[in-house]
Amino acid sequence: MQPMLEQNSRTRNRLVKNMENFSLNSAKSYLGKNVNLHLKDGAVIINVQLTKLRKGAFGKGNLVEYVAYGRQKGNASCIPLRNIAWAEMLNLNLMQAAG
Repeated sequence: MQPMLEQNSRTRNRLVKNMENFSLNSAKSYLGKNVNLHLKDGAVIINVQLTKLRKGAFGKGNLVEYVAYGRQKGNASCIPLRNIAWAEMLNLNLMQAAG
């Protein structure tokens, strides 16, 4: 019984590790949507719209370009994809109803 439990625990840990990665494909699914970006250092960038994915300087790494809610697209900021832990989708209809 104990070996079966240990094997189940290893499988469960592997699944959790795979879900924690915020990949290029994950970022593509959030393009044009408003999200909260949770960074690996624990910080949260709140209520931003992901506008574009692009290569970093000298072709190293990917950057996620975002704009704060209500700002123009000319005021975009970038953050390296590897610094993002996960993204939380926002429902703006709920925010407008509450405000």
